[in-house]
Amino acid sequence: MIKKQKLELTWIGKEHRPKLEPRILLEEPDKSCHAAHRVTDRDLFDNRLIHGDNLLALKALEQDFAGKVKCIYIDPPFNTQQAFEHYDDSTEHSDWLRLIRDRAVILHRLLATEGTLFVHIDDNELGYLTVLLDEIFGRGNRVAIVTFKQGSATGHKSINPGCVSTTNFILIYAKKKASWTPNRVFTARERDDRYGQFIENIEAPFEQWTFTTLMKAFAGHMGLSDKDARALAKSEPEKIDDFVVKHAHRVIRTARPSYDGVSAEARRLIDESKRSKERILKLQRDGYSDIYLKGGERLLFYSDKLKSIDGKFVAGEPLTTLWDDVLSNNLHAEGAVEFPKSKKPEALIKRVLDLATNPGDLVLDSFLGSGTTAAVAHKMGRRWIGIELGEHCETHCLPRLKKVVDGADPGGITEAVGWKGGGGFRYYRLAPSLLLRDKWDQLVINPEYNAPMLAEAVCKLEGFTYAPSDTVYWQQGHSTEQDFIYTTTANLSHAQLQQLSDEVGPERSLLVVCSAFRGRKEGYSNLTVKKIPKAVLTRCEWGKDDYSLKVENLPQAPAKPGQMSLFDDDGGAGK
Repeated sequence: MIKKQKLELTWIGKEHRPKLEPRILLEEPDKSCHAAHRVTDRDLFDNRLIHGDNLLALKALEQDFAGKVKCIYIDPPFNTQQAFEHYDDSTEHSDWLRLIRDRAVILHRLLATEGTLFVHIDDNELGYLTVLLDEIFGRGNRVAIVTFKQGSATGHKSINPGCVSTTNFILIYAKKKASWTPNRVFTARERDDRYGQFIENIEAPFEQWTFTTLMKAFAGHMGLSDKDARALAKSEPEKIDDFVVKHAHRVIRTARPSYDGVSAEARRLIDESKRSKERILKLQRDGYSDIYLKGGERLLFYSDKLKSIDGKFVAGEPLTTLWDDVLSNNLHAEGAVEFPKSKKPEALIKRVLDLATNPGDLVLDSFLGSGTTAAVAHKMGRRWIGIELGEHCETHCLPRLKKVVDGADPGGITEAVGWKGGGGFRYYRLAPSLLLRDKWDQLVINPEYNAPMLAEAVCKLEGFTYAPSDTVYWQQGHSTEQDFIYTTTANLSHAQLQQLSDEVGPERSLLVVCSAFRGRKEGYSNLTVKKIPKAVLTRCEWGKDDYSLKVENLPQAPAKPGQMSLFDDDGGAGK
């Protein structure tokens, strides 16, 4: 039998897939930020800024956010073999592929069915990254490869021989292309000077319209001679551009219609127009612009080209895969933070979110850098999660986002979206590993973990939702309404397990995770009993179960008042 093969990218170490410890996230309230007062009813406060390794942070988010993220934008290191001020971009190639693969797999799980992934990269790894993402997302879900004009062939670049690199690329993938419903986005373009005629008497019935040149109409409007009007249009083109926009319903050009591409009624009208060259004919249409014809040619109105972009009516065209109108120069002031050679323009992220999201949607950036994605998402009324490992999470992202919340960031897209401040975010750090080795090379529970942290960590390890009850001590989390989990560092006796079993009752079940137990764990129909080492180690990167574990100085959760402590027989902290 011939083994079925598939086309894939391979590299040294590809088969190594680390088992990740699902860490918990620890909020630091003193660094979280909320507006002093609600600005609008749509203010969003539960955004998350996370400081820590993005792979572990993504794993920490997976349980709560799998299938819920509408848009992911990432700008990973380009692996250019250079060292920059805020990060080292010189990873060995196979390591870079593995690092990207491990993160992309979790990002795929986090995306909603109708979600979109944007990955910003340069040509150094573009080909490899495309094949890698094709493998994870499916080649059929690759939407586009956008060419993004990063700069111009000026300065030191212009003296180099060969081709000057001025572009980056953005790979766009849908989670499921059949469910993908992007928004219609337009980009501003220079005025189309083919529209050079002007209707003098637009108020008259269309059969009586008379025409002049655009320049004569502009000269009359400005009170100038034709010669002076042409000079003004050349020296200050924004003046004639503004005139055209204000009178767009009167500015026209003619074009020969596609005879085979129109309806039978339109063809009949075209034939009639060719026979009566001086008459203006009209075909009224429901849901579309009316067709006006003269001499067999159609009158095209500049008003049909205008689109509202960032609150202004300008000539627009549908978004293409060439983004050459959002340059990355003059960004030093955006967000009031310096991030040389790494900061992306807010206008670029706005375009991404315009294309793939609506207000209230959840946006994720796991390579947050200087905080641009979070800042733009916040200003646009999207919910957001940002993850950053470097120290600039606190030196750049945190102050920048606080300014956004306070309405004290006037740059970037602030004016375009009318941002005045509001909302808030919570600041988290990634908890350290639950287990560490002591000086005798034995695994011990990290002393930084108190009892609630341990309970939350084990909930995440076991796939339970952490939701401690105020009244029932053993209900620390649940997977269903009848399925609970209880974590303790005590050594449980047969009597204690029996008491737990009696309290849980026959209609519910309980997973008990403890340091040790005496008696048979199978003797209780409604209990499943595990030792902490096995519960932790089987789901972490160590991948072995045969380590000894010491529990040192970990606070115990007290028993419910009025009840016998589960720790009485062993002298636990419940006394």
